[in-house]
Amino acid sequence: MKKKNYPALALCPATKNCISTSENISDPVHYAPPWNYNSERRKKPVSREVAMDELIDVIETTTPGKFTPRIVERTDDYVHVEYQTPILGLVDDVEFWFPPGNKSIVEYRSASRLGNFDFDANRKRIKALRQELEKKGWSSADSF
Repeated sequence: MKKKNYPALALCPATKNCISTSENISDPVHYAPPWNYNSERRKKPVSREVAMDELIDVIETTTPGKFTPRIVERTDDYVHVEYQTPILGLVDDVEFWFPPGNKSIVEYRSASRLGNFDFDANRKRIKALRQELEKKGWSSADSF
């Protein structure tokens, strides 16, 4: 496992309704690769601030699974979004974190508050957001 000298997002519980970049890469149920907002797809690199604005734009305009996003916290390097289901009103928490340093990496954690299974809703949400961000020049930092 990688050593980190900075705080990281919380690990997932043992349930199968959470994915995170903080998990060990050998855990296929919970691990997902971080994103790179200055991938080789992007002709001209952008600042963290521009990348944050792109992420917020995609969060506000993409509603995977018809979940309604609501940004509940935003700082210079962190965003916490609550996604609410359209029928039952259940809430999933999604966090995005831009770690310090000169790498163009965004880590994330997407987790359901209740239950043990999510029918891949968290993984599908992250994939839908990543696909929209790819149109702006983002990519996964690792393949999986």
